[in-house]
Amino acid sequence: MKSHRPVLTALAAGLLAAFAASAFAAGGTTTTTTTESSKLATTYTTFAGSDANANALVDGLRNGTAITLETTSTVKNANGTTSTVTTPTTFQPATGKLGYGNVNIALALAEADLGKLGITDPTAAQIEAALNGGTVTLADGSTENLQGVLALRAQGEGWGQISKTLGTGKLGDVVSASKTRHSQAGATHMQHGSEMASSNRPEHPVHPDRPQRPDVSQHPEMPQHPQVPHRPDIPDHVGGPGH
Repeated sequence: MKSHRPVLTALAAGLLAAFAASAFAAGGTTTTTTTESSKLATTYTTFAGSDANANALVDGLRNGTAITLETTSTVKNANGTTSTVTTPTTFQPATGKLGYGNVNIALALAEADLGKLGITDPTAAQIEAALNGGTVTLADGSTENLQGVLALRAQGEGWGQISKTLGTGKLGDVVSASKTRHSQAGATHMQHGSEMASSNRPEHPVHPDRPQRPDVSQHPEMPQHPQVPHRPDIPDHVGGPGH
């Protein structure tokens, strides 16, 4: 009777290899997705108002899920003190899931649409209006109705047509301007952080002057030895008697 053990061993090895390859591919995809999401969120941190808001925008648009943004403001109390109030705004994107490239375009168009109205530091409600459509209040108290980037997209308009409808100019210029603006903001933030870190570093103590070494180039004169007195002349020996 032939043994089936070699066949089973080969089958098990094949299954393990396939499982390992699948796990590796899944891990690589997760890492890539996380990197793209974080990079895109960092780009729109200033526009969103915080890192948390930027991540919420990117994740919500990417997955087609509800987005919750928070706006922090300072209010004056009746007793003259001030308090910080955080107001959440939750909305469902008018479109379904978007690829990261489309998320970038949607946010760039929303930022440009608010920017042409003079809104450069939008609240959560203003960001919602720029994306889904709605009314925003301007600095002078007047109101403006926004058609909404995602609302127009849901109606079947292409990104280029949406940019034209909103009056924000050519799509390529809008995306390029957004990238340049946020790159400069990031560089300024990094420079400011570097300057703050440098200013907080303790100054190196000034070492006291070291005492000057004596000049050893000239050796002190050696004392002169006293002259040895001359020995007296020894007289010639007198011849002995008989000589």
